[in-house]
Amino acid sequence: MDFTAKAIAEFLKGEIVGDPEIRVHDVSKIEEGTTGPLTFLANPKYTEYVYSTNASIIIVNRDFLPSKEVKATLIKVDDAYQAIAALLQLYESLKPKKTGIHPQSWMEKSVQTGDDLYVGAYAYIDENCILGNNVKIYPHVFVGDGVEIGDNTIIYSGAKIYNGCKIGKNCIIHAGAVIGSDGFGFAPESGDYKKIPQVGNVILKDNVEVGSNTTIDRATMGSTIIGKGVKLDNLIMIAHNVTVGENTVMAAQTGIAGSTKIGRECMFGGQVGIVGHLEIADKVKIAAQSGIGASIKNENIIVQGSPAYQVIDYQRSYVYFKKLPSLVTRLEELEKKWKEINRE
Repeated sequence: MDFTAKAIAEFLKGEIVGDPEIRVHDVSKIEEGTTGPLTFLANPKYTEYVYSTNASIIIVNRDFLPSKEVKATLIKVDDAYQAIAALLQLYESLKPKKTGIHPQSWMEKSVQTGDDLYVGAYAYIDENCILGNNVKIYPHVFVGDGVEIGDNTIIYSGAKIYNGCKIGKNCIIHAGAVIGSDGFGFAPESGDYKKIPQVGNVILKDNVEVGSNTTIDRATMGSTIIGKGVKLDNLIMIAHNVTVGENTVMAAQTGIAGSTKIGRECMFGGQVGIVGHLEIADKVKIAAQSGIGASIKNENIIVQGSPAYQVIDYQRSYVYFKKLPSLVTRLEELEKKWKEINRE
């Protein structure tokens, strides 16, 4: 990365306050105080670092007005967070691209491949797979029989994609993720459990990102479906026959039990747990560590708690909950006085 403030401002359609010719070669967080790089201010609680950082360029919102002198050159944009995201995407796109098939990888002869394929060492591509253009498969990846992978998709080291799964275009599957392992299906039989064969698959639509060590189980029958634009953090568990609607995002350690249907544009905090066979409406937000035991039918609401209910009611209840020790003490004192009065 080697850009002038002028070039960055032109790319972001921003306004320069300071030296347009100053150059940056790296990026850093504003609070780290590294000398020379580009940084940004999107959260007001970090405003104090604008005046102490050694960064050369700071991207800020257009309404930012410094209260004292700023050493760095400022670039004012409509949305600093979106601007740094766009700049980092540009930076990523300029990195050298992996190409070619490593001699210590293995693809079966029936595999169909597009242009500009990369397959790293010790990766294995099974029979009848279809790989699109510009697919990148890093070392130690397993791709099972009949898997389809769309254009521009990246599969990082150690990911496993079981047979019959379909991965869309522009997806990213991070290290250690498992797509299409068996759903948790067992039938009680004479004091034992008989395994129910899981004969379905997993479908990831376009622009899905799956975090490291996340697992998505194949359907018992039919498909477990992850909708277009869904973003899954690390260490998430999606069970068999779950459907996740478009552009839903989930933070780490969330677990979704089987056959639950989740709407579009939902947002789940970390460690959310949802029991099976429920329906979650579109645009629902679930706070971290919440437990969902019943369907949520109303769109665009926020819930919290375990069992979860609307966040405003939860927060009011929590105020009382925090006061329980003192309330119990007061109650005991009142009971003691009442007994004393009755004895008199």
